[in-house]
Amino acid sequence: MYYPAVEVLGHGQGSKPLLWIYALRERLAASLARALPEPQGSLAQAILLGMRGNIPDSLYSAFSRTGTAHLLAISGLHMSIVIAMFLSFGILLFGRQRSIYIWLTLALTWLYALLAGMNSPIIRAAIMGSLFLIAEYLGRQQSGIIALAFAAAVMVGIQPNILWSVSFQLSVLAMSGLILFYSHFQAWGRRGVTKILGHRETLAAADNMITSSFAASLAATVAVAPIIAYNFGVVSLVGLPATFFALPALPFIIVTSALVAFVGLLASLAAQILGWLAWLFLSYLILVVQGFDALPFSSFQVSTISTWHVWGYYAILAGVIASIKHRKQLADFFSGLTSRIKKIAEGIPKPRLSFSAKWLILPFLVVVILVWTVVLITPDDRLHVSFLDVGQGDAILIQTPGGQDILIDGGPDPQKINLELSKKLPFWDRTIDLVVCTQPHADHVTGLVEVLNRYKVKQVLESGVSYNSSIYREWLKLVENKRIEYNIAQAGQEIDLGTGIEMEVLNPPAKLYEETSDDVDNNGVVLSLSWGQISFLFTADIREETEFELIGQQANLKSTVLKVAHHGSETSTSPQFLAAVDPEVAVISVGADNTFGHPSPEVIERLIDRLGEDNVYRTDEDAAIEFITDGERLWLRFTNG
Repeated sequence: MYYPAVEVLGHGQGSKPLLWIYALRERLAASLARALPEPQGSLAQAILLGMRGNIPDSLYSAFSRTGTAHLLAISGLHMSIVIAMFLSFGILLFGRQRSIYIWLTLALTWLYALLAGMNSPIIRAAIMGSLFLIAEYLGRQQSGIIALAFAAAVMVGIQPNILWSVSFQLSVLAMSGLILFYSHFQAWGRRGVTKILGHRETLAAADNMITSSFAASLAATVAVAPIIAYNFGVVSLVGLPATFFALPALPFIIVTSALVAFVGLLASLAAQILGWLAWLFLSYLILVVQGFDALPFSSFQVSTISTWHVWGYYAILAGVIASIKHRKQLADFFSGLTSRIKKIAEGIPKPRLSFSAKWLILPFLVVVILVWTVVLITPDDRLHVSFLDVGQGDAILIQTPGGQDILIDGGPDPQKINLELSKKLPFWDRTIDLVVCTQPHADHVTGLVEVLNRYKVKQVLESGVSYNSSIYREWLKLVENKRIEYNIAQAGQEIDLGTGIEMEVLNPPAKLYEETSDDVDNNGVVLSLSWGQISFLFTADIREETEFELIGQQANLKSTVLKVAHHGSETSTSPQFLAAVDPEVAVISVGADNTFGHPSPEVIERLIDRLGEDNVYRTDEDAAIEFITDGERLWLRFTNG
């Protein structure tokens, strides 16, 4: 089959301002990645910069199933928050000089639109925001639906086929729902809350937040539900409550993420401190979405939605809009319902807060949550060894009682290693004391490149074997550019990890193996880790040749836990080597349904015959596997995502 060649026509001929803006966007994204763990970092990139490509598939699917995916797409809601931020900043700087802060906000709005990627929802939202600002400057009354129609007409005029874009349809319909229904739903909500709780000034802020979230959630859901069902064949039963609970976090996420991103360009440490707040709100959003997604029957598939159903729905909706003024009977119904609820609520004691005390509630809750987070993740005087679930590759995290973090390999997928490390390391801890690259193949080193970009790595240890690949060259270049202490592993080296924990290098030898079946594999870094009566053997991807060499050298192989070499390949884990190690437990780091046929059935049978089926673990079946020891006893913990 013939594939046409790609011809480079020139360099540096694009727009210099756009080049600068796109470079700034990448730097801001990198700033968020450095300051925040995963998946919070990729979520912040999506919400602030419109970069959704790094969001884990499982998390994105949860947003889709719960009907909250619109929170990830920068649209009118996001833009209104950003414009409000710009206006507040301008008023603070220029006071009553109205023309200055309005035109400044207008310019910043379009700069933000460029930074966020200038896709259809962003352009539409920017046009609407611009019309609002211009009308405000001219002192004219604004009509939201006219502004939306104008923005949509401009976009369709420039690109007619956009009319059939699902993204465009959802964007316009969601904004239409907010314009047409938001105020009515909010009024209903306020009347209901007032009837239940009464009118209290101390609860006004909470009342406004609750009713605003309810109104926005319901308005957007009503407007887009049939389009989602028609195009994606799914109906979310939790979309309204999920959005209701998730939406209040959005302004805080945008503000704190923006602070982290821009401060991170100048001072990484300050950005990491600010990242605590951003992490809190992002984690809350993830908790809400995953919590609703875990509910039974949170969504269901539909296959019989036709265009007639969609048109019928919107015809009924149009009738509702036309008759919305005649809603007395509905109001009477809600009045009776809320009066009954009020009678119940009157029997419940209501706390009385002074004006000054109510403002302490949110900061107090934030402090309590952060303090408990610190307590729960503080080292527990035990050694933790985690075999991370990174697919078809290796990644092992060692956490010592003294708080040291050692990472052995990074697997083949940067996104997966980021997620796995974020589950194990405190979100404020961006330092890894030692990174070991056992060998330069992609399934070991690819993830480590991202680790060097996201974390401060103090030392690197690797085999020193020569290997020519682009990803390995990138790894070496990063180590050099970041001035990380670089060491070549050699059998006999010992690493003191404190509190009696010792790590010893068993391979490669001082003179590297040559002309073996695979010199890269056979010169891999083999490590022994021991504390008291418990020990681990990490065998990288060594083959039988190296196994026999280690046996012949009478190396200290006997271990409690064996990390099976080369993902359980038939080229490793010989009967003689298994007898020399004499493990109680074996772990195979392997990807599900991989194309290599790993692990080998013969190796699995050999391990089960010696250890028993219950003592052989695999990351493709058991996900991340964590061993915890106090030097005498050994515990096991599984992390299934």
